[in-house]
Amino acid sequence: MKVLVTGAGGQVGRALLASAPPGWRCIGLDRAALDLADEAAVRSLVGAHRPDVVVNAGAYTAVDAAEADELQASAINARAPGVLGHVLAGWGGRLVQLSTDFVFDGMSSAPYRPDARRNPLSAYGRTKAEGEDMAGPQALVVRTSWVHAAGGGNFVRTMLRLMRDGCPVRVVADQIGAPTWATGLAETLWALVETDATGIFHHRDAGVASWYDLAVAVQEEALAIGLLQSEVPVLPIATADYPTSARRPAFSVLDDSATRAFLGDRPAHWRVNLRRMLLEEKARG
Repeated sequence: MKVLVTGAGGQVGRALLASAPPGWRCIGLDRAALDLADEAAVRSLVGAHRPDVVVNAGAYTAVDAAEADELQASAINARAPGVLGHVLAGWGGRLVQLSTDFVFDGMSSAPYRPDARRNPLSAYGRTKAEGEDMAGPQALVVRTSWVHAAGGGNFVRTMLRLMRDGCPVRVVADQIGAPTWATGLAETLWALVETDATGIFHHRDAGVASWYDLAVAVQEEALAIGLLQSEVPVLPIATADYPTSARRPAFSVLDDSATRAFLGDRPAHWRVNLRRMLLEEKARG
């Protein structure tokens, strides 16, 4: 099996390359190797490799910046999956497209099923929803949420940096979702690829949390393993007290029960995976 992984320099891309099934030939393409906004480059490079599968882990993920740069976000998040799917169809290759909880508006009181109505609130969410459609009916689309990994750019590492500064940290407490460890996501992606799955699936760590809950857990776990040396106040605030360019869903928990039944597995609780991630972060020095 020959697989191309786009966004190979990102959190999910690195996790995918580190956990690829034995015997599979995986080629990682970071942003420098493949600009997903360049349609001609996508067609040329993918055509040259003729992979069996492309896992499209590359994305425009700057949620607030996308509000003023939706054309670029659309080129990467929406048009690129369409190009990838079209090129792969030429020899029967398969596309795996990563998507996000931000395709939902957060008005639900229950976790979102894969077939739930999408209503994104932001340019980022709109372009990712368009990318799901552009990927085509034969694609495997996997939505996830609040991804973190050691060495990556994510909320967990931002909290560690702020907490080391020694000042109180104010964190939004009225947005509810589910943290996801990139390693666990990668394992689910590979498992779905191995089954030739198509359609929309959800993956997240077990449990739910607010950003405030996650920040409190980051500090507790980091103190326990010596990644932080002293405690700082973590203060809950409302979304209204932390204005951003892009609107976020207030509730974006994904219902992953169909994924779990399909694969016959059960992911660890987000707090367990947070601990694993922080231990990896400590090992990195």
